[in-house]
Amino acid sequence: MASSGQGPERRPDHGIVIREAHFPGRAPVDAYGGGGFRFAGMSHRGSILFVPTGIYGWAPEKPEDLTREAFERVFAEADEIEVLLVGTGATLRPLPSTLREQFREAGIMADPMATGAAVRTLNVLLSEERAVAAALLAVD
Repeated sequence: MASSGQGPERRPDHGIVIREAHFPGRAPVDAYGGGGFRFAGMSHRGSILFVPTGIYGWAPEKPEDLTREAFERVFAEADEIEVLLVGTGATLRPLPSTLREQFREAGIMADPMATGAAVRTLNVLLSEERAVAAALLAVD
């Protein structure tokens, strides 16, 4: 059964199948706050990850959750990313030195900043068609 990309898919033999949130494109962020984001005429509650293959729901909720494992999709798409904006929540929080080094080894310039600043910077870089990715922690 084909999926429309809208909500859970129903399969008679398995019940409801929950799929990973994914928007298959690049879009600016229209709004953020209240624990989520608005983009491409949609809203998403929770953190989001913008990479070349699209926009994904992202598990981390706080700066302490920013581990190598949280960025696996970024590392997998590193060949198409020059700059990674990391929105660390309401305030700027530095990335762990080991994680910064792993990004550097992958050829990615990781730039942590408050989520609001990351959203504004992402929108500018997208309009310039730059090779940008963003990992944005949701803020209230």
